[in-house]
Amino acid sequence: MSRPGDEIMMENGKVVGVRSGEEIVRCKQVYCDPSYVPDRVEKFDRVIRCVCLLKGNRYPRIEDPSKRSKRLIIPGREFNRHSDIYVSLVRYTNVSPYDWVIAMISTNVETDFPEEEIGPALALLGDIQERIVTVSDCHWPREDGTESQLFISQSYDVTTNFETTLLDVLDIFRRGTGEDFDWNRVRFLKEGQPRHFEESDFVETIFLDEFDEEASWTTMEIVKK
Repeated sequence: MSRPGDEIMMENGKVVGVRSGEEIVRCKQVYCDPSYVPDRVEKFDRVIRCVCLLKGNRYPRIEDPSKRSKRLIIPGREFNRHSDIYVSLVRYTNVSPYDWVIAMISTNVETDFPEEEIGPALALLGDIQERIVTVSDCHWPREDGTESQLFISQSYDVTTNFETTLLDVLDIFRRGTGEDFDWNRVRFLKEGQPRHFEESDFVETIFLDEFDEEASWTTMEIVKK
């Protein structure tokens, strides 16, 4: 823990341990992300992500006060794109200081000018106090790991709700254990009772049609689907 993984030890095509410096830890399975095994994954996409800090008074209205976050999806067809542009926002009650909002923009890179591709979302957000932009490759494993016992996750994709990541984790669990994950084992710590969460419990999702980059949060027509 909290040490670099220098080498995944293999014997006869199967995992036998992990080396960190001079120390070797023996094991029968390894679960890791693509960055640990670049020779065992292949690229399938590129994603641009932009984290923006906004003042809270620019936060869009929320129909249901119980929803503390909002996710916007700008259809790619509005800009002759193959990929939609995703925008998620969380307000101060979640992770940011009072009166501040954190917005995260992401989309698949389709040109040599990725920052221009998120221009519609940046225009929608308006007055951005600070922003951090990253462009990264997405990878997936070349094998399912059942033979080698080396289970590699996929990179985070463009979506902002982590649904594909959750499905990937559940698939890795099934491949590694031979059984499906039992959600009935998950209990709410405070209530002590099984609880199945729905994304709609916390996040309001809206689709923006007929995008108008001159519009603001208060003037844009929002079409819910």
